[in-house]
Amino acid sequence: MLRPETETDPHIETGDDPQSPPASSMRQHTLGGPIKVEGLGLLLGAPVHVSIEPADIDHGIVFERIDLDPPVRIPALVENVVPRGRRTTLKSGETTIETVEHCMSALAGLGIDNALIQIHGPELPGGDGSARPFVDPMLEVGLTEQDAPRRIFELQEAIVIDEGDAMIAAIPHDTPGMRVIFDLDYNATGGRIKRQVLNWDTSVQDYVGDLSSARTFSLEEEAKAMWERGIGRHLTPKDVLVIGDEGPIENAYRFEDEPVRHKILDMLGDLYLVGCPVRCRVVAYRSGHGLNRRLGMAIREQMAAVDRRYSIQNGRVMDIRAIQRTLPHRYPMLLVDRVIEMDGEHRAVGIKNVTMNEHFFQGHYPGMPIMPGVLIIEAMAQLGGLLLSQRLEHTGKIAVLLSLDKVKLRKPVGPGDQLVLEALSLRVSARLGHIRCKATVDNKIAAEADIKFMLVDAEQE
Repeated sequence: MLRPETETDPHIETGDDPQSPPASSMRQHTLGGPIKVEGLGLLLGAPVHVSIEPADIDHGIVFERIDLDPPVRIPALVENVVPRGRRTTLKSGETTIETVEHCMSALAGLGIDNALIQIHGPELPGGDGSARPFVDPMLEVGLTEQDAPRRIFELQEAIVIDEGDAMIAAIPHDTPGMRVIFDLDYNATGGRIKRQVLNWDTSVQDYVGDLSSARTFSLEEEAKAMWERGIGRHLTPKDVLVIGDEGPIENAYRFEDEPVRHKILDMLGDLYLVGCPVRCRVVAYRSGHGLNRRLGMAIREQMAAVDRRYSIQNGRVMDIRAIQRTLPHRYPMLLVDRVIEMDGEHRAVGIKNVTMNEHFFQGHYPGMPIMPGVLIIEAMAQLGGLLLSQRLEHTGKIAVLLSLDKVKLRKPVGPGDQLVLEALSLRVSARLGHIRCKATVDNKIAAEADIKFMLVDAEQE
């Protein structure tokens, strides 16, 4: 489950070194001061300046393109990752930030929870292709412990993702940190990269000394192909690790098994995009950024399900009396029993408990009771109205359904089911609201729709 760590947690180890707390440290951490990193982007080669600033409790990791007007912020979350070859890229709208994985790995390895990364350019500096360009200045300013518990997600169910001959899996386990077993088997390279298997435990092993300086690598023919496409033309084999028939070209390994170490470095950065450390065991075979991203998305889905179950059991943002003070609906057309989450004006989660006593089951259908799909849509629309009511300028107004789009009914709903309704604000003005809604039963989608509303004065309704 997703929870803050406490002093009594038997799985927590604490360290005395404020420069590099263990990944399982109980408290949140940020940087002891701002740092700057400059250089050329690893793949695009454009000059870039980066400032990494300390951030407040629960701020998380956020990137900001300050070379744009206005600046664009992109939270470091896997939902904002778009597929790219050989790198991890964040995107919001038309704005992208390339090759964030080494910086994210440094933050994960040092146990930094909160930071604002301001970047003047489209790609982070590449340096030597490792995480050291970020780790070294972070260690110089040190880390500051913050007065809030760290959030750590305990994986609930095993996840297995495969693609061709590559695979990655995450398995729950109850010991501290993330344990990784990576099997790097380039059986088609003619022996230039021999099979390498490495076990890595984030809770006990030395990220700074044994992992952070492992560099990105490519085979000679891969490097030539990228060069011909205009990628990495500013680099030479002395700058990065290019592997030919006789081993590294004009270079030398820092570790005998440097390629597999870099693969784990990348994985730690990619999986830190779930938003917090994850307690699990990971097994990977020839995995890369694409599979790491898919695993991160699957973990985020588990996190959302756990949060939803907790909210259903404990949440009560709006009870039925508060709902009735906001919506004009009454029996038999009031179809939201409780609101369990309300994230400002942006998102709401509510519940409709479906019982055999519902009036519509008398005729829909005798002998096989099914909740009418239009009423599921109506329940979602009512939650959307409650979400729109949170906006101050909508006080005293009623959300009247204007149009429906992308409506899909995916699963029948019957007596005994609990509909979990979710509404997400897409676009809202003084007179109109556009909401994306879905309804689930047992974490399976029962219905979804995009709903547009017109906001009218209550006395006009």
